[in-house]
Parts: sequence; C-alpha cells; structure tokens
Amino acid sequence: MPPPLLPSRPPPSPPSLLLLCLLLLSTTTSLSLNQEGLDLIKIKSTLIDPSGILSDWNPADDTPCNWFGVTCSRSTVTSIELPSASLAGPFPIGLCRLPSLSIVSLSDNSLNSTIPATISACRNLTSLDLSANYFDGLLPSTLSDIPNLVYLNLQDNSFSGEIPRSFGLFRRLESLILINNYLNGSFPVILTNVTSLKELSVAYNYFLPAPIPPQLGNLSNIEHLWLSSCSFVGTIPETFSKLQKLSDLELSYNSLAGPFPAVIFQLRKLYQLELYNNSLSGELPKKDWSNLPELRKIDLSVNSFTGTIPVELCKLPLESLCLADNELQGLIPESLARSPNLYDLRLFDNSLTGPLPNDLGSNSSLKTLDVSFNKLFGELPSSLCEKGELFDLVLIGNSFSGELPVSLGECKSLGRVRLSSNKLSGEVPGVIWGLPHVYLLDLADNLFSGNLSSAISGGVNLSSIIVSGNTFSGGIPDEIGSLSNLVEFIAGDNKLTGGIPESFFKLNHLGTLDLSGNDFSGQIPTQIGSLKQLNELNLANNRFTGEIPDEIGDLPVLNYLDLSGNSFNGNIPSGLDNLMLNSLNLSNNHLSGPIPSAYAKDVYRDSFLGNPDLCGGFTHRCPQTDQSKTNHNLWLLRLIFVFSGIVLVIGVSWFIFKYRSINNTKNESPISISKWRSFHKLGFNEFEIIHRLNENNVIGSGASGKVYKAILSNGEAVAVKKLWERSIKTNTITDSAQKDEFESEVETLGKIRHKNIVRLWCCCKSGNSRFLVYEYMPNGSLGDLLHSSKGGLLEWPMRFKIVLDAAEGLSYLHHDCVPPIVHRDVKSNNILLDEEYGARIADFGVAKFIELGNKGSESMSVVAGSRGYIAPEYAYTLRVTEKSDIYSFGVVILELVTGRKPIDQAFGERDLATWVHTTVNQKGYDHVIDPELEYESKDQICRVLDIGLLCISQLPMNRPSMRTVVNLLQEAAADGKLKATMNKDVKSSPYYEEDSSDQASLV
Repeated sequence: MPPPLLPSRPPPSPPSLLLLCLLLLSTTTSLSLNQEGLDLIKIKSTLIDPSGILSDWNPADDTPCNWFGVTCSRSTVTSIELPSASLAGPFPIGLCRLPSLSIVSLSDNSLNSTIPATISACRNLTSLDLSANYFDGLLPSTLSDIPNLVYLNLQDNSFSGEIPRSFGLFRRLESLILINNYLNGSFPVILTNVTSLKELSVAYNYFLPAPIPPQLGNLSNIEHLWLSSCSFVGTIPETFSKLQKLSDLELSYNSLAGPFPAVIFQLRKLYQLELYNNSLSGELPKKDWSNLPELRKIDLSVNSFTGTIPVELCKLPLESLCLADNELQGLIPESLARSPNLYDLRLFDNSLTGPLPNDLGSNSSLKTLDVSFNKLFGELPSSLCEKGELFDLVLIGNSFSGELPVSLGECKSLGRVRLSSNKLSGEVPGVIWGLPHVYLLDLADNLFSGNLSSAISGGVNLSSIIVSGNTFSGGIPDEIGSLSNLVEFIAGDNKLTGGIPESFFKLNHLGTLDLSGNDFSGQIPTQIGSLKQLNELNLANNRFTGEIPDEIGDLPVLNYLDLSGNSFNGNIPSGLDNLMLNSLNLSNNHLSGPIPSAYAKDVYRDSFLGNPDLCGGFTHRCPQTDQSKTNHNLWLLRLIFVFSGIVLVIGVSWFIFKYRSINNTKNESPISISKWRSFHKLGFNEFEIIHRLNENNVIGSGASGKVYKAILSNGEAVAVKKLWERSIKTNTITDSAQKDEFESEVETLGKIRHKNIVRLWCCCKSGNSRFLVYEYMPNGSLGDLLHSSKGGLLEWPMRFKIVLDAAEGLSYLHHDCVPPIVHRDVKSNNILLDEEYGARIADFGVAKFIELGNKGSESMSVVAGSRGYIAPEYAYTLRVTEKSDIYSFGVVILELVTGRKPIDQAFGERDLATWVHTTVNQKGYDHVIDPELEYESKDQICRVLDIGLLCISQLPMNRPSMRTVVNLLQEAAADGKLKATMNKDVKSSPYYEEDSSDQASLV
C-alpha cells in the first residue's frame, strides 16, 4: 500500500533557510565526536580541573586521540595518563566504558571518596595507578576480578581495614604497591598465593605485631620486597632462601632482633639491603659477603651491631654503605676506598678509630661522606673530591689533624662542609672560603690560624659561617657584605682584631652575629640598627669602647644581647627599653647611671655585675652627691619644671586641635580604614590602634608580618600583627581569591572562644595593609622562657601545666571547630604565656581550615612550619593533616622534658626527635631528662615523655589524636597508672575507640 500523500508546504523563506542550515551545521559538529570522546566529556564534567589541564578536551573534535593525556591505538583509546594534574572529585568510573582501555594513571591528584566495586568493569586494564590521592575506605575486593591486571599502585592514600582475601586470587599481577595507607589487621599472608608477583610493597601500614610469615618464601618470582614498618618481630625466616630473584629487600622500621640474619647470604641476586631502625645486635659476619656479588647498597643504621666493619663486605663494589648509629669499633677498611661505585658513605655515631682510607674518593665519585662522632684521627686524604662530585663532607667530633687539603678548594660541588670539633690546623686555603655552592661552612673548634680570606666574596650561597674556637687573626674582610644570603656568622673565641666592618650592615638576613672572645676594638657603629632580622648579638670579651648605641633598640626581633667584658661607658641607652630580651649581659664594663626599670628584675640580676658606677635597680640607691652638685641639680630641676609646663601647654593645645580635626574629618582620615571588625566588646577604636604602630613598639617579626605592642589610652596592652602588604599589581582573580580566604579565616578565628587560644579582639584593613589585634601575653613565649637564662624558673609542675593547656587548645582546634583548623606551625615560640603562665596557642599566620569533604587534609604549595618541628610526611607530600600538628606538639613535649632546643649542634645531623628516640632506646630515660628537673617527679616526667614519643611516631596513623593526648596527660596528672601502655602503639589505648572517628587521614 503506497504511503499517504503529505500536504505540500511552501518553501521556507531565505532567513528561515539560513537558520536551518546553521542549526544543521551545529548539530553535525556536536555529533562528530565518537562515543569514546563523548564518554570522556562526561567524565570531564565530574572532575574539578582548577589548572585547566583538560581544556583541550574539545567536543568539536572527531576523536579524543589528540587530547592531553589520551593515547589511542587504531583510533581507540588505550591509555589515560594524567599524573600531577591537580584534578579533584570522585573516581571517574566512566572510564570503564572505554572497551580497549588498558592503562590508567591518575597519580598525585586530589581524587577522593572510595573506589567503587564496579571498577571490575574495566576488564582490559593492565595497569592502574591511583597513588598519592585522597581515596579512603576499604580496598575494593573486586579488583582481583580484572583478569589481566599486571600493575596496581594505591600507595599514599587513606585506605583502611584489612587487605581483602580476594587479593590472593590475582592471576597475572606483578606489582602490588600499597605503601603508606591505614591498612590493619594481620599481615596478609593470602598475598603469598600470587606467585606472579615481582614487586610487593606494603610498607608503612598498621599490621599487628607478628613474625615475618615464612610463606613469603613462596613468591619465587619476587624481585622487590618492601616491608618497612609492618610491625614485624623476630628474625627473617629461613624460607627466604627460596627467593633467588630477590634484588631489593627493605625491612627497616620493624622490631627485628637477634644477630645479623644468615639467610641473607643465600640471596645471590640481592642488590639493596635495608635493615635500618631495628634491634639487631652482635657482630657483623666477617665472611660470606662474597656470596652476594651483586650487592651495591646496604643500610644497617640504627641497630646495636658491635665489632668491626667486615673487610670482605668492603671488597664488594658498593655504591652506598650506611652503618651509622651502631657500636662499631676498629678501623675503616682500606678496601672500601677501592670500590669504583661508592658515592655514599655514612658511618657516624660509632666508635671507629684510625685514619680515613688514604685513597678514599680517588676511585669513585664520592658524593656524601659522614663519619661524625667517632674516634678517627690523622690527616684528611687529598683525594676526597677527586671526581668532582662531593657535596656533603661531615666530619664533626673526631680528632682529625693537619691542614686542609688544597684540593678541597677545587671541589666546586661542595654544598655542606662540617669539620667542627677536630684538631685541624694551619691556614684555610683561600679558595675554600669562596666555594660557590657551599651554604654551610662549619670549621669551629679546631686549631685553624691565619686570616679570614677576602675570597669569601665568592661564596654567594653561604648562609652559615661558623669558625668559632680557632686562632684566626686579622680583621673581618669587607667582602663579607656581599654574602646576601648570610643568616649566621659565628666567630667567637679567636684572635680577630679591628672593628665591625660597615659592610656587615648590608646583610639584611643576618640573624646571629657572635664575635665574642676576640680582640675587636672601637665603637659599635650606629648602623647596627639596620640589621632588622638580628636575633642574637654577642660581642662579649673584646675591647669595644664608647657608649652603647641607642640604635640597638631598633632591632625588632633581638632576643639575646651580650656586651659583657668590654670597656663600654656612659649610661645604658634608653633604646634597650624597646626590646623584649630573653638574655641580657652588660657585666664587666664601665657603665654608669641608673639601671632601666625594665631590667630591674631578678632574671637580670647578674646582667650588670662589674659596673660599680651603675645605680638604682639591684643597687637600691644611687650614690650621694656633694652639696654643689645638689644645688646644681635643684636649678636643673627648676628649669625642667618650667620647660615641662611649656611643653604641657603646647601638647594639650595640639591634642585638642588634633581631636577636633579627627572628629571633623573622620570619614576622610589619611589612614583610610576601609574595614573594621570586632569580635568582642572593646574599649578602643581602629584609629587608636593604628596611631600607636611605630617601629619603637615592634616586639616580633616573622614570615607573615610584624607584631607590635600597643598601650592604649585605657592602659590596656594589645598585640597588633601587621601582615605584610600585598602587591597592588597582583592578578585581580588571584588577589580576590586571597582576600576571600583572609575574610574566611578572620571570621572563623573571630568566633574561637577557648581559654587556651589567644583571643583575637578585632581586625581592620588600611589600603593594602591588614591588621589583627590580639590580647597581649606578658610572659612571652614558651620557647623564649625555656631556652633563655630564665629556663631554670620552669620547674616541672609549671611545665606540665603548660603542656596540658597547650594540648587542650590544639584539641579544640582539631575536634571542636567546624571546619577543623590545622595550625601548621606548632612550636614552643607559638605557645604564649599569660600572667599566671597559662598557655595559649598563638600565631595562625599559616593555619588552614580543613573542609570535611577533604578527610582532614589539604595539599599545600610549600612546606609551612619550622625546622625541627615539621612532620616527615608533611615535608615530603606537602599535605596538611592534624597529624602534622600532633608531630610538632610531640617535639614541644620533648623540649619541655629535655630542656633542649629542637635543633642543636650537639645532635650532629639529627634533630631533637631523632636524638630522644635513639637515646631512650639505647640508654634509657635518664640520659634525656633535663637535669634541672626535680627527681621526685620522675615517674610523671617519664609518662609525659612517652606521650611525646607517641606523638612523633614516624607513621602518622600511629600518632594519637589531640583528644587522646589530652586524656593521657590528664591521666598522668592524676598520679595514677596510665591505662594505655605508653611504649606500645596508641591503638592499644582505651581511648582509641572513643576517638576513632577523629583520626585524621594521611594522604
């Protein structure tokens, strides 16, 4: 049957025809992209792409094969690789619609939530890399259903729970990488069924303490076995002898004990052996090392090995040998120097004797040599940098003697030179002073002589010069002023002469200047006030004369001032009243006049000894004058009264004029306060604050701005932080985003009401400047009080009160703020003390708000924090988490218990956390507790120390939450037994279940 006839229509008008053509063209363009491209466009819509890396995913293209990160074969997508692309959002499950997709790499992004079980629909995947993201929850048991999966990398996420039993069913898997998650339960023995595995890396998870499973010997194809920090005890089982393809064995940070495992010598393919940070002991085997002909890297550091370094071991063509922190004795074998591959040799913290091998460095490109804190002696070999690649030369605390080899001056690769505490002598070759890449030059406590060379101008990267405790003579070369990066210059206890060169005052970053114990003379130049970053000035025991310049009072962050043992005369300058000094010593000079009232305190009692003409203060009364002087003083007083009256009249008139002027032109103030916001009922206004900000009132300066002390008209003191000004030329969008972030932070901080957090009174803006007004804390910071001459005032009950107060403040930030706040710069200098030494957390200049959707973490562009306090995973991953704060707080606890700074030369290359951990393990508590603390409190001190050790655990998952820390400290305060066994992991604590929802995720 023919189709019915349709009624005829008139042809469209020309405008309608044109519109129809355009519509058809548009439809054709949108439909030209194939199905795989359409699927990828849908995936793009589910992701957040702040960097615009997917901007070339254009729906107008025919196929996605030329898009960024997309690889095709025969016009079919086979690979999606977008590492480090800043992408956020859930796992793009739509990828499984691509039928030929075999490789997915989305590592180092911000993908979050869980991985859905439907990932098994990606049937053709051979490689899946989702490392360094924010994934959490359980591992999908369906992953093993992907039949051809060869490579699976899920490290650096927040997966928890046990590894699924189904993971034992992988058919072709060769690499399984689950490092640094929150996996727990028993070690997954089921994985030993996957005999195709070549790489098994499950390090840094939380498995129950247990011996190494002997079933691992079934992995006959295994080449890389990384099982660090898996809570293993005992020793390596004999079944490992079957792992004949094993080249890399890493078992560091476990609790392996007993002698060196003999089964190691049966692993003939072994290339790298890492057993550091265990409890192995006994002598290292003298023989059988030749059974390991391919061994190139070995690290047995931080154990308790004794005896000598095996000669047979040193005959291997080693690349890296690390035996530090043991109890080794004897000589360093000469055969070690013959290795053609040796670039890394670290033997520090042993009891080795004798000289360095004569040919060390002549046969290999040595890059790192650290033999500090041994009993080595003899001259330094001239061949150390023969290959021109030596970067780290660290020989602290030995008895090396003789002159420095001239060849070191030709070693342009050197970056760190630490030769202190030896018996080296002679003149330092001029070329050594000017090495272009050296940033730390430490020659202290030797027998060096001669001059500081003018060639030092070539050391453009020098930030630390430490030459104290030698016999250097002559003056300081003017060329030192060209070292724009110099932070510390320590040259005490030498025979240096002359004056302080004017070029010194060009060093804008100089923080420490120590010229004590020399023969300097002349006056202190008034330009001293230009060193705005100077924190420590020590000119003691020289021949300086004249008056102490008032400009020293212009140094805003000066904390330590020692001018004792000189010939200064005149009055103590009034400018010193501007400083907040923790340590002051003006003793043994020729000073006269009154002692300033600001320093008439017990803590400064010994600061003025040996100045018989000083009066007032600790001398109680100024000496009596004769009658003529008395009459003269009476006339002088009369003149002063008359002059003061005139000044008073003028001052009152000026004040009335200014007051009326301000009232009449308040809306047109030259200061132009654009925004003023208060968070409490205040008795002052913004103009009173701003007018009191001058350089004489600066009490601190840091990366985020300056801090002023302002005394208001009502007598109240406040602390005002003036944030560094933003450039008015910044990009409009970026600047707007930054301003929004500032507003958000201020709003949240303004709502904080907690007794252990410094109160934010108000904030205001003036032009590009921003001001935060905080309550003023009269007793300064914990760091200043603990590490200055006032440290002895801190008895244990006060220290305990401070640490508990600070813990409660941090616990509030982590658990009671919405969203939670991560401080990011917890340190003793940011814990301030009120009149009664109550502790309050301060300085939120780098604090971050962690959105709940981010599982308690956020990526940062740079590391914030202070050296010695930064958690190891934060410095590596740049990812913020409450656990980072907890690590830093643990260091604060160690400071309180030990009385030591977080970084101290006595620790060598270690920090306080490493030193305490190692010393407690090897020698016990008594070797770290501050000797100033009373013995009666030892039990409680040890309990608190154990809490600190928990907080500095290498694995973030093993650190307690701040709520748990508070509970444990309160338990210790009750003088009862801790319910948690402190030397075990926090997850055995009775508080763990209570706080399980608060555990921050490491990502």
